[in-house]
Amino acid sequence: MYYFCVNKLSSNFTNNKCSNYAFAKAKLGNTLLQQQIGVLQIKETMKKIEHIGIAVKDLEAGNDLYEKLLGVAHYKIEEVASEGVRTSFFQSGPNKIELLEATTEDGPIAKFLEKKGEGIHHIAFAVDNIVEEMERLKKEGFILLNEKPKKGADNKLVAFVHPKTAGGVLIELCQEIDNLQ
Repeated sequence: MYYFCVNKLSSNFTNNKCSNYAFAKAKLGNTLLQQQIGVLQIKETMKKIEHIGIAVKDLEAGNDLYEKLLGVAHYKIEEVASEGVRTSFFQSGPNKIELLEATTEDGPIAKFLEKKGEGIHHIAFAVDNIVEEMERLKKEGFILLNEKPKKGADNKLVAFVHPKTAGGVLIELCQEIDNLQ
């Protein structure tokens, strides 16, 4: 949780303190705020960047490239047939990279590669409760590409936020399947 003190005299953010409730509400959104005796409590909803997804034309070539680049071998290859994709995961320190290769000509990765070529496809964020986070984002005006979470790679439930409502970036929400609430 993050806390911002409320002081009605000014509307500047200073020293991680918000001095105007209306300004904080406008900047941070209704769903994250609770007023508690002069303190705004902001619930942290996206815990960390879970991984960065990178679309590649050839998974083996991508694995070779990223092994040289990161200095570590991939730790898993997995196919998600429902999405027409084969994935490979790398762990470098606390960071994860997911390489994505299309397995069908009409899947989302194939379409991405045809339109944009190889490169960053999405940024994934870890969440504790994917259903609650999807509802929060809908209330904030984001367009979701999924009505409900679906099984993704790496033992995750996933859902995507449309890039048109997220500054041009495809956002993936990820919840560990073992962490279902």
